[in-house]
Amino acid sequence: MKKYEVYRNIRKRALIFGLPLTLFALQMVSVIGSLMVIIFSFGLGSILGALLWNPLLYIILTKLTNNPQMLAFGHPFPKHISNRQNSFLAYEDH
Repeated sequence: MKKYEVYRNIRKRALIFGLPLTLFALQMVSVIGSLMVIIFSFGLGSILGALLWNPLLYIILTKLTNNPQMLAFGHPFPKHISNRQNSFLAYEDH
């Protein structure tokens, strides 16, 4: 009798070629754009540039996927934390 393994990683993100779906879609748009450049261009430099661009973009996207804190520029937490309600009503007399 066959034994089936329980799939426990249901909360993990779906990956295609090691990229999340949004980054994979970006890669495919780049591939289609490069194919358009290759089909409609007449210069050897633009063809070579298009052929070099896609592997470079794939390497950059996989590095960003494996190390997402490379894009974290700001501070994740505020300097001051308060429980006071934010109200724009002015209670004092002018």
